[in-house]
Amino acid sequence: MASALRAELECSVCLNIYTDPVTLKCGHNFCRDCIDRVLDTQEGSGGYSCPECREKFQDRSALHRNMKLRNIVETFLSTLSDQKKSRVICTYCVDSPVPAVRSCLHCEAYLCDKHLRVHNKAPDHVISNLATSLKIRKCPTHNELIKLYCTKDGSCICVTCSLAGEHRGHQVEILDEAAEKKKESLRNVLQKLLTKREETEERVQNLQEHRRKVEEEAAGDTERVTVLFGDLRRRLEDLERRILREISGRAERFSISIRDLEIKKEELSRKMRHIEELCNMTDPLTVLQESDTGDLCDTEDGDNEDRERHEELLHDGGGLDVAGVLHTGLSDIITEVNVYFYIQGAEDILLDVNTASNDLQISDDRKAASRSDITHHRPETPERFVNYPQVISSQSFSSGRHYWDVDVGGSDFWRVGMCFARIDRKDLQAGVGRNNKSLGLIRSGNQYFVRYDNKEVLLPTNLSSNRVRIYLDYEAGRISFYDLCDPIRHLHTFTATATLTEPLHAVLCVVRGCIKICEGKS
Repeated sequence: MASALRAELECSVCLNIYTDPVTLKCGHNFCRDCIDRVLDTQEGSGGYSCPECREKFQDRSALHRNMKLRNIVETFLSTLSDQKKSRVICTYCVDSPVPAVRSCLHCEAYLCDKHLRVHNKAPDHVISNLATSLKIRKCPTHNELIKLYCTKDGSCICVTCSLAGEHRGHQVEILDEAAEKKKESLRNVLQKLLTKREETEERVQNLQEHRRKVEEEAAGDTERVTVLFGDLRRRLEDLERRILREISGRAERFSISIRDLEIKKEELSRKMRHIEELCNMTDPLTVLQESDTGDLCDTEDGDNEDRERHEELLHDGGGLDVAGVLHTGLSDIITEVNVYFYIQGAEDILLDVNTASNDLQISDDRKAASRSDITHHRPETPERFVNYPQVISSQSFSSGRHYWDVDVGGSDFWRVGMCFARIDRKDLQAGVGRNNKSLGLIRSGNQYFVRYDNKEVLLPTNLSSNRVRIYLDYEAGRISFYDLCDPIRHLHTFTATATLTEPLHAVLCVVRGCIKICEGKS
C-alpha cells in the first residue's frame, strides 16, 4: 500500500517524491524546479509541451501550486519518519524486541507501552517522546539532568551548575516556567508577524487590483494609440502630398503666365505687321477701307490684369506659404489627438467666497487667495472653513480628466490639492491632507511634501518653478502633481483604493503670502 502511494507521489521528471508540487494546464503535477528546467529547455522552440502527456501549449504555462498534493506529501513523509522512529527498541524487552514509544530521561531508557505503564512515576523520572535525544537532556559537565534555565547567560543548566558551577549566583528558572515565558514572547512576535503578513497581503491585493486596472487601461490605450497613429500617418501623408503638390505648382504657375504672355506677344507682333503693311500702302482708299483697324489700335486689352499677375508672381514667388499650410495641417492633427485621448484645456477654476475662512482675502476675479491681517466678518455658514485659512472651488468634478495650474511664487507656506464637498469645515483636522477627505501638495518653509489622511511623504527635491499643475483622472481615481519647470517634472500621484463616487473640489490653503490660480485656456 505504501509503495503504491509512493509511486503516485513521485515526480515523473526526477523520479523522487514531489518537492513544492505545481500543476500544468493539462492537470499533470511536477516539482516546481523540475518543470521549470524542462520549460527552460523548450524556450525558443516555438511552443511548450507537458513532459508526461506531450500536450502542447503556445505560451509558457502558468505554474499553480497544488496545495492539496503538497499536504499529502508532507503527511506521507511524516508517516515514514514516525515509522523510522518506531524502530527504536524498548530497553527492557530483552527476550523479544518491541518498538519503544517513549523514553525516560532519568533512566536513560526507552520504553514500550507495557513498560511505560509500570515505570516509576517519580517527578525526577521525566518521560519524553522518542524525538528527544537522551544525551542532550543531560549536562555535559556534571552528567545531571538539565532542569534549570540561567536567565543571565540564556543557557539550560543542571542544579550543580547553578550551585557550584560557572552559573553560581545567577538568576535561574525552572525549565517549564522559562519555556512558557519564551512561548509567550514568541506568541507576541507571532501576532506581530501575523499582522504584518495581513498588511502585506492587503498591499499585494491592492497592487494586484491596481495592476488589473492598469492592464485594462493599457489594453484600451494600446488600441487607441494604434488607431491614432494609423490615422496620423494617413493625415501626414495627405498633408505631405498636398504641400508637395502646391510646391511643384509654383513653377507651373510661372509657366502658365509665360505661355499666356508669349501668346499675347505673338498677337501684338501680328498687329504690328498688319499696321506696318497699311502704313506702307500708297493707295489711300485701301487704307481707309480697312475694317479692323479699331481692333488693331486697341493695345490695352488685359494689360492691367497681366500687370497685377506679373507683380504678384514676382512679389511672393508663386503664392504658397509653406509654414502656414504646415501649421494649419498639424494643428488639425493635434486636435485629432485630443479627440482620441479626451485631453482638455486647463480648467477655468473660480474660488467660492462662501467657503473662504475669515482670515483669507479673495480677489475680485476669484482667482487669488491671500492671508489677510484683517479679519473679515463674513456670514457664518456651514460651508465656511473656521480653523484653517482655506477655500475651495465653486466647480466640482465627478467625471473625466482635468487639470489646472496654480502660481505659488507669492508664498512660502501653502497647500494645494483636492477635497470632497463633505469635508468638515469646523473640524480641527480640516486642513488639507489631515483627514481622509482631502489630499494635497504642501510647502512649509524649505520643505515640500504630500499628505493624505495625516500621512506625509517628503519629496526628495524642491520645486524648480513657481507653478504647480494639478491633474485629475476621475475614472482612474488618480490625482497627480507636477512642477511646471522645463521640462515638466512629475512630483507625486495619489491613486484611490476604491472607485470615486462623489464630486471633488480644488482646495487652496494660504498660511503666508498669496497664491493664485492661473487663467484657464479652455
